[in-house]
Amino acid sequence: MSSQATSPKPAVRFASRGSSHYDVALAMFCVVLIVSNIAATKGIEIGSGSLALGPVQLWPIVTDGGAILFPVAYILGDVIGEVYGFAAARRAIVVGFAMAVLASVTFWLVQHAPAASFYENQAAFESVVGPVAQIVLASLAGYVVGQFLNAWVLVAMKRRTAEKGLVARLIASTGVGEIADTLIFCAIAATAIGIDSFGVFLNYFVVGVLFKVAVEIIVMPVTVTVIGWLKRREPTYWDAETTP
Repeated sequence: MSSQATSPKPAVRFASRGSSHYDVALAMFCVVLIVSNIAATKGIEIGSGSLALGPVQLWPIVTDGGAILFPVAYILGDVIGEVYGFAAARRAIVVGFAMAVLASVTFWLVQHAPAASFYENQAAFESVVGPVAQIVLASLAGYVVGQFLNAWVLVAMKRRTAEKGLVARLIASTGVGEIADTLIFCAIAATAIGIDSFGVFLNYFVVGVLFKVAVEIIVMPVTVTVIGWLKRREPTYWDAETTP
């Protein structure tokens, strides 16, 4: 009986976490998360006038300050998951979670510490960092679910296609993660920035998802370039097939 030759399954590779490049990516990930949580305390409204479809507000566009930087967290998450694997992405998510909690507790302690007699900005300080606890709760709930889904989808797709299909798995993983993240975040944080109707909430959610995914697509060439650069400079990536 003749046997039919089959091509070997391509190796699925990941680099070791013992690298200064991973440390830099992890540090950037944590900073982006914390800064985004602070920026998210400001609601942003783009456009004038009013346009609604039934109970749903279509215009003006409603978002928050965190939307400016937070998409970078998913880009960094994609880079970490693609190059270093799910275990490395999980570590980044846990460390980022811990740092965001630390920042929230610090702001709470500073807010409630007795103000000096010469300090005249207590009310302003409270108005900025006061909602941070609610924002952080919303962010952490959405962030944990969204980032884990993002990492899981990306790595699962990579295990099926190895080095092929990078752009497809970056877009798919970000889309899944951002939808879950944004829905959870908006549901908890909406009242903290003054959203009090379903129409505005839906606007807030849809705009958040579309904007974040659009940023991912727009900067995709940069993301792919960074991933390629890291893969070439991580000796452990090409040493052997790995499944961390």
